[in-house]
Amino acid sequence: MRLRAVIFDWRGTLVLTPTFRGWVAEALRRIGRDPGQAAEVIASLDLASLDAPGVDADAARHRETYYAGFRAAGLDGDLADSLYAVESDPAFNPFAVDVGPTLRELRGAGVRIGVLSDIHFDIRPAFGDLPVDSFVLSFEHGVVKPDPAIFRIALDELGTAPGETLMVGDRSTHDGAGVEAGLPTLLVPPLRHVDDARLHLVTNLVG
Repeated sequence: MRLRAVIFDWRGTLVLTPTFRGWVAEALRRIGRDPGQAAEVIASLDLASLDAPGVDADAARHRETYYAGFRAAGLDGDLADSLYAVESDPAFNPFAVDVGPTLRELRGAGVRIGVLSDIHFDIRPAFGDLPVDSFVLSFEHGVVKPDPAIFRIALDELGTAPGETLMVGDRSTHDGAGVEAGLPTLLVPPLRHVDDARLHLVTNLVG
């Protein structure tokens, strides 16, 4: 069966996921503090507690989880607010250089394009005029990967069958679960730099 659609994960696949050090340094910079204090702030945070299972299924729960972690670390309100603002800023997740050309090539070939992300905020504005037919964001549906239900939602929005839709992501534990919903799935190494070009693998398969 010909591939008629591609569903992309967002962070780690299309955009560079911020490092913890980069996240904290940017938050400090935005409130006029020394970014060199990042290591000290990171040491005070229980980073594992911020990545609680299912936290991206609800925006309010995500916020509560993060602020609870900030309070436990003894962070002041200004820094807590800045950290959360950076974490929720789509502009702080730069696109890989091959995203625009890849999406436009797929659109030119008549392939439908979806974005499926475990995320707690609206990433649509970050895409600007890039061609995307459907966004399925976990916080809007109350379900996160690897639950097969979120893949079925993405398929319904694209109007395509599992066997004709390619899932593309960077985590076997989450994006790889697309196979459980019947989607052929391509896993690429997590994006380490915006100059990494891996998406030709997608156009090779679809082409």
